[in-house]
Amino acid sequence: MDELTAEDVAAFLLEHPDFLARRPDLLRHLLPPSGPERGQGIVDLRERILEKLRGEVGRLSDQQQLLVDTTRANMMNLRRVHAAVLHLLSCRGLEAMVQAITSDLAVLLDLDAATLVVEQPSGPVAMIGPAGLGMAHPGTIHRAMGRADVALQSDILGSVELWGHQAGLIRSQALVRLRLGDGEEMSPALLAFGSADAEMFHPGQATDLLLFLAGVVERVIAAYLDPVW
Repeated sequence: MDELTAEDVAAFLLEHPDFLARRPDLLRHLLPPSGPERGQGIVDLRERILEKLRGEVGRLSDQQQLLVDTTRANMMNLRRVHAAVLHLLSCRGLEAMVQAITSDLAVLLDLDAATLVVEQPSGPVAMIGPAGLGMAHPGTIHRAMGRADVALQSDILGSVELWGHQAGLIRSQALVRLRLGDGEEMSPALLAFGSADAEMFHPGQATDLLLFLAGVVERVIAAYLDPVW
């Protein structure tokens, strides 16, 4: 075979412009021109590759930091919910628990407001009394939540029906349906958490902790009401 010349290599590359794309492993062995002999219109492929790698490393670093921050936030929220549950379980009596929900949960969960709303209470629910309980007109909860069990809403203006005098403070909210009672005696109710931060709650957030907390509230209230619950 004749000796392979630089012209042969150049001709091959011209005929196969995608060669290096198909064989990127060869790039690390190539020495691009530098200095005056580099010539006009010559691109240093190593610089381009390094720039791409630096961008990829930066992107991965940002993703890693986001993951760390999210994990820390989730752990903090979990600790807050645990503290809230223990506080509710320590209440002595139904009225004390309602007072704890409307006065203490917002502090324990680092929010601006929390409330318990019941539509037209009757029977045992009426024993809760007026302390901190939101009394809503029929249909209020359906208008707020539709058929959903959890509603996360951002960039809103708080509803007076749900929040009363605190409505002007609420810019985002989490609403969780409660089932108090059975059958025809079931009272439409919800647990509401509000924030002055318009993006504190927003669709797409995980709702497992909210559902867990609502489940605890349901069971503790049931324990104070008719034993058949």
